Amino acid sequence: MSAMDSPQGQQKKQQSRTYDSAFLKACRREPVPHTPVWFMRQAGRSLPEYLKVREGIPMLESCMRPELVTEITLQPVRRHKVDAAIYFSDIVVPLKAIGIDLDIKPGVGPVVADPIRTRADLARLRDLTPEDVHYVTEAIGMLTDELGDTPLIGFAGAPFTLASYLVEGGPSRSHEHTKALMYGDPQLWADLLDRLAEITSTFLKVQIEAGASAVQLFDSWVGALAPADYRRSVMPASTKVFDAVAGYGVPRIHFGVGTGELLGLMGEAGADVVGVDWRVPLDEAARRVGPGKALQGNLDPAVLFASTDVVEAKTDEVLAAAEGLEGHVFNLGHGVMPAMDPDALSRLVEYVHTRTAR
Repeated sequence: MSAMDSPQGQQKKQQSRTYDSAFLKACRREPVPHTPVWFMRQAGRSLPEYLKVREGIPMLESCMRPELVTEITLQPVRRHKVDAAIYFSDIVVPLKAIGIDLDIKPGVGPVVADPIRTRADLARLRDLTPEDVHYVTEAIGMLTDELGDTPLIGFAGAPFTLASYLVEGGPSRSHEHTKALMYGDPQLWADLLDRLAEITSTFLKVQIEAGASAVQLFDSWVGALAPADYRRSVMPASTKVFDAVAGYGVPRIHFGVGTGELLGLMGEAGADVVGVDWRVPLDEAARRVGPGKALQGNLDPAVLFASTDVVEAKTDEVLAAAEGLEGHVFNLGHGVMPAMDPDALSRLVEYVHTRTAR
């Protein structure tokens, strides 16, 4: 094996190919030829071609088939001409890989057979190894060959959000079991999040070493917490994840939903780019986050169901609020919805590119 064929060599080769992309320049807060656009949260799932290739295949199984992962990841790039691809997977994949009995129920989400709520339960969270997710390495190798100079974004679930699924046993609106553990046994809670931070760090390292040009940490449910609770009980674990991958030199993005009151703290946790949902204008988000960070966001996804004139007007509002930012990556303020019109998404990318061409 030559030096360039090693995992480190593949990583460096891919980073070299994508280094001057608009997406990575924006993440580094450098001048860009246009505002880059990408769509998160299973970006292909509104596409008929996605529905066709996924037909009859459970979600978690889909995530473990490299050829299928490659095809699904590439679909939005082909269709929408976005500036970066998001790796097709799910945040619970590393938990499944270490033997946690869980499944993704259609219309429900991740469901854990035996929730983790005691110290004895921690033993079920063993270390993740690259061999556990060999299909990720294989898929990213295939993807980076196909993507060329288009960056691939790897991702993982943040410790709090993973813990919320493990403790609740599935999705929750109130997170009562999660908060009860966090408040009632802070040492067990800290140990749980620390263990999840180790697992998440390994999962991100695997993706970066395989060729991902950036990574995003999804903390989907952390908006359920007050700032003081986040700083005390969550931020240390998220910081551990960001620190673990800092040496690779790839941009690190942090995103959560309903996190307007946490934006500054999420930036402090170690992200280079802070994702902002549609609830906070980007200029106000920049004030809350402070200098030294790029921002990502933040068109309300529901706007895409309105007329083209409305979409363009609301997009102009987002772009106006982004003027003067140190770096801006355009995204929806959450993710693609299955019923969205694929053509509307393609028009949105073209519109942002045209309006921001420099």
